[in-house]
Amino acid sequence: MHMPEGSSALSYASPVIGPYTVDEFIEAAARFHGYAAPGLILGGFMVHEARTRIFEGVLFDAISETAWCLPDAVQMLTPCTVGNGWLRIFNLGLYAVSLFDKRSGKGVRVAVETDRLDPFPAIREWLFKLKPKKEQDSDRLREEIRAAGASICSVREIALRPEFMGGRGKGAIAACPSCGQAYPSRDGSVCRSCRGESPYAGWIGGHDRRELSFEGPMLRVVTAEEAVGEKALHDMTCIDPGTSKDAAFARGQILDVGDVCRLQRMGRFEVYVGEEVQDDSWVHEDDAARVMARALAGEGIDCSGEPREGKITMTAARDGLLCVDEAALEGFNAVPGVMCATRHAFSVVEKGLQVAATRAIPLYLGRDVLAEALQALDGNPVMEIRPMRKPRVGILVTGTEVFQGLVEDRFIPIITAKVEAYGCPVAAADIVPDDRGRISAAVRDMLARGVELLITTAGLSVDPGDVTRLGLSDAGVENMRYGTPILPGAMTLLADIGDVDVIGVPACALFFKTTSLDILLPRVLAGMSPSRRELARLGHGGMCMQCKRCTYPKCPFGK
Repeated sequence: MHMPEGSSALSYASPVIGPYTVDEFIEAAARFHGYAAPGLILGGFMVHEARTRIFEGVLFDAISETAWCLPDAVQMLTPCTVGNGWLRIFNLGLYAVSLFDKRSGKGVRVAVETDRLDPFPAIREWLFKLKPKKEQDSDRLREEIRAAGASICSVREIALRPEFMGGRGKGAIAACPSCGQAYPSRDGSVCRSCRGESPYAGWIGGHDRRELSFEGPMLRVVTAEEAVGEKALHDMTCIDPGTSKDAAFARGQILDVGDVCRLQRMGRFEVYVGEEVQDDSWVHEDDAARVMARALAGEGIDCSGEPREGKITMTAARDGLLCVDEAALEGFNAVPGVMCATRHAFSVVEKGLQVAATRAIPLYLGRDVLAEALQALDGNPVMEIRPMRKPRVGILVTGTEVFQGLVEDRFIPIITAKVEAYGCPVAAADIVPDDRGRISAAVRDMLARGVELLITTAGLSVDPGDVTRLGLSDAGVENMRYGTPILPGAMTLLADIGDVDVIGVPACALFFKTTSLDILLPRVLAGMSPSRRELARLGHGGMCMQCKRCTYPKCPFGK
């Protein structure tokens, strides 16, 4: 890259813009853009100035920091376009453009500087929108832009951050399980259109093949009085506000005279009755619920219950940790006409607890819609209950002040209570000073005593005397993940030594009832010690509200 010595601002307007004279560029801009927009003319001077700072033969990309007019100047004067991916628009709202070497990321940024606009009042009025567009003097504005050129801009050397370098291809392509159209799989389990980001009113998945009316088969509807002697076509719910909600009438029930008043009091003055629909293109809500429940439920989930009010509730078939494939669940629920709701992923559950429920939204679901919903699962269940092992726990407290008896240890009883709540026996507990060698030796001793989960406490701060991590490293700890986006508990450490999991608990556990340990321990016991990326996701919801009366886990913490 070439940059001039001294000031980076120009004191004159260039007589040319790229291969054009100024007049020729204005005419070309009018043809390309639709009219000779002031921002495009100014952008021409800016891009020309940036282009002159790039050595001949250098392959470059471009960035526009506004979506208005300036990108067209880039596309007119360089090989960079939005279509070929060499021009990227980061709409920061700034009138600035950059050209940079594709390989090194080094280049030049040209930006309008407001402190250079005093000699050009019309440009200032335009840039700050001090007057409505129709009240601006367009001729004077264009003349000021011609006179100013790039002199009102700063020119700075820049270097792109590494994460913005490299290719920007579509990546892997998938077929959207909702609409069937091809889309970049990096956008998630369904395409952005099916997530509700389509700009088209009343469309689903970018096309209008289906409306949300859920038109079903022709069903027989009669008044409550006419329903006597007829067969109810579905469960009918009775709600007593604040008291009960249950099916007062069941699918297939023969209605009698005494039921008329009950139906009317429930607000049901008309009723679906008659025989089941025989058309194979439609599936009754109960039958759809059975099929969906079997597809959604994985190991440890009982989905054998009968539908109630069109819904099947799934329960835990064993104690353990509820795991939910959130992307698959999203893809399933993106199909209009079906639903599944679950407890939060990574909830600790007991056998028999309700963990999820599914149902069809309409009374009769199109078989093609049911097939689409199942296709979204790709043959894999959405949830499972992973059993939680009960390892022999070793508790290692580090801290010279505790070792010397200057401070009473409270870590061991706190950690003991937390692990024993999950049925884990404490096989060893020890206190060592802040000595790298002593810590390392204590770890090895615990391993020799058959510890299967090691929990270390204290010594995990930013203090210069913190040697716990060094001692752990000397003892053979690997895959260390130090620091979590959870408060309290940011200094938490996760690691392993062979088959032994290691959790480093910071001092905040002495003060707070609920910390990162409460979120992470169940996952470790289930054999799911979080990766760095999984830890990163815990930042959302990772701040404890520190309620006066703690209700964890029945609260948003860690969700």
